[in-house]
Amino acid sequence: MQKGLYKAGYTQNRELSWLRFNERCLEEANDPDVPLLERLTFVSIFSSNLDEFFSVRVGALLGMNAVKPDSVDNKTGWTAAQQLKRIYAAADKLCQRREQVYKDLKKALKREGIYDLTYDECTKEEKIWLRHYFEDNIQPVLGAQIIDPGHPLPPLQSGVVYIAALMKHREKEVMAIAPVPSGLKAIIRLPDKKTVRFVHIGEVILANIDVVFRGAEIKERLRFTITRNAAVDLSSQTDTEDYRVKMIQMLKKRKNMDLVRMEISGTPSPQFAKYLSHDLKMDSSVAYVSEMPLDHSYLWGVPDLLEPEHAKRLKYAPYTPKLSPAFKYNRPLFAQIQKKDVLLSYPYESMDPFLLLVKEAATDPNVLSIRITIYRLAKRARLVDYLCLAAENGKEVTVLIELKARFDEQHNIDYAEKLAESGCNVMYGFEDYKVHSKICLISRKTGSKLQHVVLISTGNFNESSAKLYTDVAYLTANPEIVADSIAFFQNMMSGVLDGKYKRLIVSPVSFKRTIIREIERETRKGKNGRILCKMNAITDEEIIMKLQEASAAGVNINLIIRSISCILPEVPGKTDNLHIRSIVGRYLEHSRVYVFGTGRYEKMYIASADFMTRNTERRVEIGVPILDESIRERLHEYLDLYLRDNVKARVMNNKGELCRIYDNEEEISVQDEMMKRTVGSKEVLQGAVPRPVTKAHTGIVFKTKYEPRRRATRKSAKTKKETDSEKE
Repeated sequence: MQKGLYKAGYTQNRELSWLRFNERCLEEANDPDVPLLERLTFVSIFSSNLDEFFSVRVGALLGMNAVKPDSVDNKTGWTAAQQLKRIYAAADKLCQRREQVYKDLKKALKREGIYDLTYDECTKEEKIWLRHYFEDNIQPVLGAQIIDPGHPLPPLQSGVVYIAALMKHREKEVMAIAPVPSGLKAIIRLPDKKTVRFVHIGEVILANIDVVFRGAEIKERLRFTITRNAAVDLSSQTDTEDYRVKMIQMLKKRKNMDLVRMEISGTPSPQFAKYLSHDLKMDSSVAYVSEMPLDHSYLWGVPDLLEPEHAKRLKYAPYTPKLSPAFKYNRPLFAQIQKKDVLLSYPYESMDPFLLLVKEAATDPNVLSIRITIYRLAKRARLVDYLCLAAENGKEVTVLIELKARFDEQHNIDYAEKLAESGCNVMYGFEDYKVHSKICLISRKTGSKLQHVVLISTGNFNESSAKLYTDVAYLTANPEIVADSIAFFQNMMSGVLDGKYKRLIVSPVSFKRTIIREIERETRKGKNGRILCKMNAITDEEIIMKLQEASAAGVNINLIIRSISCILPEVPGKTDNLHIRSIVGRYLEHSRVYVFGTGRYEKMYIASADFMTRNTERRVEIGVPILDESIRERLHEYLDLYLRDNVKARVMNNKGELCRIYDNEEEISVQDEMMKRTVGSKEVLQGAVPRPVTKAHTGIVFKTKYEPRRRATRKSAKTKKETDSEKE
């Protein structure tokens, strides 16, 4: 492999690329065309994204800097220390921008009669009311304590907001600390019937901390929250044969990892800063001052304070995923899939047909087995109930549940125990490879004949995220795909990673090899070559190099990338023919679709994997070719909408900046168009038990045929980088 790819001049740093994606979330929060309460949601999304970024990516870089300080990033040539310096600087600018967005949103809320108040902004009467509220509802559950030799600092939890006070207590200067109780509501509505006025619980505790330490002289007070490193090395855990036990040990260790960031509500005095840095062992260089409430999750609760009609006016118009028109819901779904392939497109279409298929299998006396991989699940997952029901009904149910799904580890451990208790055969996968595949195989015996159906998806079997993420799921009874699926589960159960498959492309063996082969095939066609890929991110060095070679050969390459792109587009003499766009909108773009070539020689895949090294080399992933012509055409029409989007789409320039599209075309948003064009049945399923179909289903109607487009938006139309001043 080529060393020092950064010397070629067409790559950028992964972390800074991701920060630009998160900046797009903040742009949505600042967009007056986005409903007001949805703008609040985007502030929360931006903030939670940044929290996870610091805990995972920054945490990993800090670890690398300690162990391998001379190691460099192959995309930029920067050491970990150099990357961290740039990350902290970029994150600081973004946080400052968030502060201004928050101030603007507070003004917009006031115009709607919604007052997001600090304690000082409350009236005298309101402060008296809050004092009583504090004494009656907060103080009894507030774990406030001083910090001294007899009262050592308790373990601080990542993401929890703490109140800190510097005070003179019993003739000594000490620091006191109190976590904001997580079981209480984050915001308190004040008793005003005419308008909606609320204050944050942290503000109330901060203002009334003297009630807890009566007689103490409070010199200074503030709120803070910390972010801990979440990049735990599993190999450092106690050696045990039970992988579930090892994961539990890892979760305990994560609670005490080093701090990577602190956010403070105000600038502490030098004396108070000294206490904080000494007691918390915190480097002041990674401390951020924030005027915005530190618990940004409160933003999700603001609509609950409003009258339903008021809240409705300030949110996106409600959208309910439609039932797929591919099925007749008064007949068994298994038999229908035997006759034709089906594509489900979330969130425009519902996941209910898949759930109904599993429930149908759970109660069908002729179904022998259900096998499924699970990565992330909804908090209340009907899927788990149906799998348990199947096992209790005597079916052989095999569930490969990935315990290393970051931040869902405990959630998956709990579900694994529930599944095992119901009689499911539960596996945890591989220690060094995450099983990120999304596949379900159902086997049924009819007479002497064994039949199978397979579902392979780009997204998780998560009933909640299926309403919020764009994904596609492919249901088929194709004999070759079925045979590969059977082999896949047999390999997983045998601990075999290097299995051979005829149709499926599986990481860590054949996925990357197949993608590179298809890129090389298009490269040989030169200007007649075509590559169109939609994914979440691209970081894999070999794939990046192959795409650059294809671009240099004249291949027309369009990449639709939601977040990280380590390859830069349109670099003169390097990637002139490679174009990148990103879409951030109402739904999280999560589907992966890969198209190589045109016409009869075209190859199209959907997959669980991105073009990231972790997906291609360190995970078990599945991609499946789309063989049904009507489904291929439907996906082409879908992708064409992405290439035509000039509302939520941004095009990347050769500096890695995401630029708004300015053209004279009719405005089109792919997500809005898909909601308009997806027409489903008026039938309502009662749970997962359907009523008889009384009216024919109608499907997705597209106005245009798919044609490869070469809309060079950055060359033929005016584009401009959005700046803070332009947004204002």
